[in-house]
Amino acid sequence: MRGLMVIAFLLASCTAAMADMKVSFDWGPTKKCFDSKSPPISLSGVPAGTKALDIRMKDMNVTDYNHGGGKVDYSAQKSLAYGAFSYTGPCPPSGKHKYRFTVNALDAGGKTLATATADKMFP
Repeated sequence: MRGLMVIAFLLASCTAAMADMKVSFDWGPTKKCFDSKSPPISLSGVPAGTKALDIRMKDMNVTDYNHGGGKVDYSAQKSLAYGAFSYTGPCPPSGKHKYRFTVNALDAGGKTLATATADKMFP
C-alpha cells in the first residue's frame, strides 16, 4: 500500500510540474518563407533542474513537413531572443497556417521534465 502511495505522489508531482510550464511566442521580426532565425519566445514555470530546452515547430495545416527546431542551454532565463536557434521558418503556400511550438525542458541527462506548447497563425 505504501508503494502505491509513493507512486501516486510521484505521478501527481510530475503532472503538476508539466502543468506549470508555459510558453508563448510572437512572430516579431520573422520574415515569410523559411526565415532561419527562431521567433522571440517567452517562458514561465520552467521546472528546477532544467539544463536545456528542446524546441520544435510544426505546421498544423501540413503536419508532415518537418520545420525542425533546436536546443538551447537554459539558465533560468524568462525569454529567448529572435534567432536563439536555427530552424526552417514558416512559409504557408497560401493564406494563413497555424504553427505550434513544442518546448521540452530537459535535465542534464536529457530526460524531459516538462512540456509546453503554443500555437499562432502566420502571417
